[in-house]
Amino acid sequence: MAAGKNKRRAGKMSFNASWSMAVGGMIGGGIFSVLGVIIDTAGQWAWLSFVIAGVIALISAHSYSRLSVKYKESGGAYVFLRESNKKGLAASLSWLLILGYILTVSVYAFTFGHYIAYVFNVGAWLPKVLALGVIAFLSWINLQGVEQSSRLEIITVWGKLFILLGLALFGLLQWDTARLTENIEPRSWHTAIVGAATIFMAYEGFQLLAYDYDDIHNPEKNMPRATISAVIAVMLVYLLVTFGATMLVGPATLVAKKEVALSIAGQQALGLTGLVLVTIAAGFSTGSAINATLFSTARLMEHVAAKHDLPKSLSKQNHSGIPYLAILFIAGMAALLAIVGSLATLVDAASLIFLATFLIVNLLAFLQKVKYRFLCLAGAAGCGLAILLDVREQFYRSPIPLIILISFTMVILFAQPYISKWIKR
Repeated sequence: MAAGKNKRRAGKMSFNASWSMAVGGMIGGGIFSVLGVIIDTAGQWAWLSFVIAGVIALISAHSYSRLSVKYKESGGAYVFLRESNKKGLAASLSWLLILGYILTVSVYAFTFGHYIAYVFNVGAWLPKVLALGVIAFLSWINLQGVEQSSRLEIITVWGKLFILLGLALFGLLQWDTARLTENIEPRSWHTAIVGAATIFMAYEGFQLLAYDYDDIHNPEKNMPRATISAVIAVMLVYLLVTFGATMLVGPATLVAKKEVALSIAGQQALGLTGLVLVTIAAGFSTGSAINATLFSTARLMEHVAAKHDLPKSLSKQNHSGIPYLAILFIAGMAALLAIVGSLATLVDAASLIFLATFLIVNLLAFLQKVKYRFLCLAGAAGCGLAILLDVREQFYRSPIPLIILISFTMVILFAQPYISKWIKR
């Protein structure tokens, strides 16, 4: 295994590649997947939802960075908990996190399929075929090695940022405050807090770098810089695109066409050219998010398997030093969910998992007395409040998926110790 790791670490990710990996993991599952969902919840205060969730993510990014540098090891929350002598909780949380990442890959693939299929409009089967195709293609890219994955990430991230910011600027030049509530029921400002909780998945991508610590060049310096700056950049992009898209087509259209909200905005702005450009951006965005999540989650699974909390076979590497069985497992499960799941359900489930994880990491950072530790405590409190609001919202709106997720979580917590003992035999 050491030889495999040497192969994998021969190509390190630069600051640009690390930053792109974090941004790609966020925006791909962010503005394309949740803009219509958040406007449906918070109305004209959707922008405030992105700010609230962004601030919590920014604090959490600080906690992740400080703890990663402290322990100097890939693995994220799994390593943080193990080093704090909470090995059982570390294993259980890692299993839950892997489920969360599989859910996010399915969201990205679902979104990719719907955006691309919207251009062709040939039948309901095409989004599913496209979802399967993009997962298969990016799994193949990941299996080729670190350099190929990071190079693809840089290209796709800068491509989508250029198109998204252009679309936002076009809409902002047509600013009309009345447009924010046109043909929808105005919401109270506090709905922004509920909205922030339900779309937190839009910010989950920054912590993927914690699983890539060993693959980052000069991680003590580059990881904190990349994670913090990535969250700030993504927050600004979300705000600009939210306002710009609303000015272009109005909030009611964004809600009604939530699966392809930005394609509608692009078409309104520049006709067929705008539709094509936004479709390209959607492909870049969701593709880079799938790539980043596959890349990092496979390394998490490899790390957990090496500690005997998952089957040892999941740490097996191919000739490029990539944990290929982990990649194939993630891809297979995500493909299945992308076919059978709905957008809102997948987003809600993933958001809850990541909120719980960020709460734990912020608390650990506070207990480990990292720099600005009381800021970490505030982040933990924000995550806790968001969890309560999200559970309440899901219970009244769609209780069955929530009950399944809670039941699955309880099974993991109680069954994990026994399964881990069986794996270690």
